[in-house]
Amino acid sequence: MPSATIKIFLVQGDPKRLRTAELSNWTGKAVAGPRSEFDSVLAREESEKSGVYFLTGINPETGKSAVYIGEAESIRDRVKGHLDKDFWNHISFFTSKDENLTKAHIRYLEGRLIEQAKKAGRAEVINSQGSGSKLPESDREDMEIFLEKIHQLLPVLGVEVLVPTIATASGPSEIEILSCKIKEVKAIGHLTPNGFVVLAGSQAVLTERPSAQKYPWPVNMRQQLKDQGALKENTDHLLFTKDIEFSSPSAAAAVIHGGHANGLTAWKNKNGKTLKELESI
Repeated sequence: MPSATIKIFLVQGDPKRLRTAELSNWTGKAVAGPRSEFDSVLAREESEKSGVYFLTGINPETGKSAVYIGEAESIRDRVKGHLDKDFWNHISFFTSKDENLTKAHIRYLEGRLIEQAKKAGRAEVINSQGSGSKLPESDREDMEIFLEKIHQLLPVLGVEVLVPTIATASGPSEIEILSCKIKEVKAIGHLTPNGFVVLAGSQAVLTERPSAQKYPWPVNMRQQLKDQGALKENTDHLLFTKDIEFSSPSAAAAVIHGGHANGLTAWKNKNGKTLKELESI
């Protein structure tokens, strides 16, 4: 993505409450706030316009992050109909200051956003599927630029449902693959802005360490990944069936080791240097 200057206005001075966000040289605008200030969010004149919106929270049945992505010719009128959904606790929406977003535009944006959120895999997408819309080539390119701006602003507003787990490298040396070995198993992964990702095909020990009973987080996390189908038993080891992002290198190493582990020394590059050594360079 290109560099950008973002202007955030905290309406009550609190970064967790009602706020607006804009990018320099862009006609779009974002408004966000907690569900507890729903009336204040909808009192904004921007909510009368057409646009796309995100309702985010936790699915009470699964305990996982969840998102509903929608489009409306009047944000205010449409989102009032979502008050019966109890999973969401935050709303973000995007409109255009020049009022050039047509019904076809926002249907296109909704379809693309749902597709991208499902691909990112950071949250359960409550929508079954987006309506989508076919656009002339020039309009489609304009909306792809609009999508890019949404990707830039949404994480700044605290919503990361579109952020891919695996960062895209702009050069061959930008992402350094690290490995974690214990006994006969090996896992590979790399650092991300949010922590550390273990790549699909990596292995973890089959049996937890006795010390894990005292500090059971790795055991609980391994069980959670098994329940999700992300970690499967394979003869004498466990296998990661998909990329999994952890909050830190140590959290990732602990799941692989089956107990407490220091990620700064457990993860090494192809030359045998530990993450700790690499960070001190």
